[in-house]
Parts: sequence; structure tokens; C-alpha cells
Amino acid sequence: MADILITAGHMLLGPGDEHVEDAAVLIAGNTIAAAGRRTDVQAQVGPGHRTLSFPDATVLPGLIDCHVHLAFDGSSDPVGSLRESDDAALLGDMATRARQLLDSGITTIRDLGDRGGLAFRLRDETAACRQAGPRILAAGTPLTSQQGHCWFLGGEVQGAGEIREAVRRNARQGSDVIKVMATGGGLTHGGPAIWEPQFTTEELAAAVEEARRAGLPVAAHAHGTEGIAAAITAGVDTIEHCTWVTEGSGVDLREDLVAQIVAKGIRVCPAAHPNWRSFAERIGPERARELFSPARRMAEQGVRLIAGTDAGVPRSGFGGLAAGLEFFEYIGLSRMEVIASATIEAARALGIAHDTGRLCPGYRADLVVVGGNPLDALKALQDIRLVMAGGRVHLPEQPLHAEIGLRP
Repeated sequence: MADILITAGHMLLGPGDEHVEDAAVLIAGNTIAAAGRRTDVQAQVGPGHRTLSFPDATVLPGLIDCHVHLAFDGSSDPVGSLRESDDAALLGDMATRARQLLDSGITTIRDLGDRGGLAFRLRDETAACRQAGPRILAAGTPLTSQQGHCWFLGGEVQGAGEIREAVRRNARQGSDVIKVMATGGGLTHGGPAIWEPQFTTEELAAAVEEARRAGLPVAAHAHGTEGIAAAITAGVDTIEHCTWVTEGSGVDLREDLVAQIVAKGIRVCPAAHPNWRSFAERIGPERARELFSPARRMAEQGVRLIAGTDAGVPRSGFGGLAAGLEFFEYIGLSRMEVIASATIEAARALGIAHDTGRLCPGYRADLVVVGGNPLDALKALQDIRLVMAGGRVHLPEQPLHAEIGLRP
């Protein structure tokens, strides 16, 4: 395959690095060979390369969505839809949703719960270039209590012994991360309330210990303060949602626990809904300020926030990461910090910062080209011109594929 030279008016090599104007990145196979000023990169180009030029656009590392559910369809009743689909139909739908994520500039996703290991199959098909889509890191079946949150996915466990065996089973099946439901959730009708803990601290610690033996990180779904505290003590790697809600729909963010999150290097994925502005309007400004204040306070105190959308749950479709990122700006992050939450910080949280999250020689060729400059306005991230995942070009406009002789 011929080398590909991508030139652009602007380039973000990675948060903390130089913002380059009149820039270029050289792709050799599935790897970045060079990135920086156009004149410097062009000097390294050999004969027979192909050039894609985007003078009014910005090239930056591919985006990472740290929290999706490919098995859910984003409808008003994703659980019902899931139950009505057999595995063959569901796998096809999951592949379509993965391509929708790719269309939106996302080159890596972390799937945090599916049925029957289908996300593993799709991950392997994508890695083998038999499916177009982002790189997938998959949890498989999430651990939950009896009739607990998402019990219908098959991960009900009781006691430390069953928890350890479930972790071992997921590891044998190919999990990239262990997902545990530390509290209830709104998606499971009749299950524990979102503020209720589902496991004791000791049970969560058993899950973490067993995951460590398998070399796997642990992501904990936790809304309620008690469940968040247990997850922190157990030593999970990421906390999903982390809304600090209490019985009666109050909010109880504990400063001592926030300090522990920072000290332990635990990342928090608020799973910012792409339609968060509509949600705020629906509940009113006073209630919105109350519910959004924990994320703002965690950010102010140094908690590392990472991007995710919970894609697949009601009203959260596939491809809304850019809209969800505006929530981070709303709570006070700079635009560069926002971009970091979906690139290098996300890569660090997922354990893949050694080969993605930056435009750096030797890294995977994961990048996105967007119209305008996201440092001027984050809405630029919604104007996708080109996506490259692992060196594979993906473009919204099919005629350009024919022009440059590349397959989508």
C-alpha cells in the first residue's frame, strides 16, 4: 500500500504539544511515520505516495468514546429491542452502530456490556479488517447482583466466590476490561435504585483482585455515593457516571472521596449524554446546576475526566461524542482539556496510550480531520472530513474513495 500524506491548515499533535499550522502527517501502512510542519514532513515522503489535502481543516488524534453499548439501539426501549433480536441480527446491528461511531470521528471505543460475547466477535472481525469500524475494547458480560442492573445480559453473581469465577470466565472469553455494576441503574426497571449499592466493598475488592491476576482493568458503574466509596476503596480503574446521588434524588459529593480518586489516579467517565442541553432544559436550570455540580467540582479538584456517551441507552445514539464533549466545556474545562479527555487522557485510562491518543511517529494511524479548528469552537468536531482508524481511510463522501483508489 502506498504511503498517504495528509496536509491540513492546522494540526493538534496531542494536548500539551505544539499546535501546528500548515501541517502534515505521513502514514505508512497502519502507522504514523511523521507528523508536524508540512515542509518538514514532505521532505520525508518517498515516491508513489498519495496526498489528501484539507487546507481549511484541522487534523488531530482520533477520538475515543470510553463508554458505549453496541448491543443497545438508543431507542426508548433498548432492553426490549435487545430481547427481540437473535444473535445474528444483533451482531449485524452492532456492526452498523460501530460504523456510525467511525463516521463521527471515533477511532476507539470501549464497549461496557453486551450479550453473549458478541462485542468480542465484532472486535476481532474489525481487527482483522473484515469489518469497518473503530478499535473495540470489550468488557463482555458485566457483573451484577441477582436481578440487579442489566441482569438480563447474563452476569448475575452472588458472593465473592461467584464474582471471582465470573471475572475468570470473562477473562477466558477475551475481555479487555471487567465491568462491575457497583450500584443500580435507570435502565433496569424493577431493579435497585441508582443510588443503591449492589456489592459490598469486600466483594468489589474480590473482583478487582481477580481482574489484576488476569492483567485486566476494572470499570465500575456507580451513581450513588456509597457505591462510589466502595469502588474507590476496592481500587477500580475507572468510575462510570459518578453522579453522587442519594436516596430522594439528592447529591452528596464527599470531598474526602474526591481526594482519594485523585490520589489513586482513578479516571471518571461522566458518560455525558449528547442531549445534555435538552435534559437541562427539561429539568430546569436550578436542578441542572445541582446535578451537574459534582462533575464541575471534581474537575476543579483535579479528577481526570474521560469522554464517553453511554451510546445505546435511551436518546443516546451512536455518534454524539462531539456534542457530549461540549458538556466538559460547560463545566469549566478548556477546549484543549476537552480534546484531551477524548484523546490522550482517554487512551491513558484505557491502557493504550503507548500507541494512540497522539499524532506521533510509531503510533497507530488513528486520526480525524475536521472542518475549522476545534480550539476556536468545539462544534468543529462535528464537521468530519476524514477518519483514519489503524491506517484504514474512512470518508463520508464516497466519490473521494474512487478518486484516490482507497476502500472505505
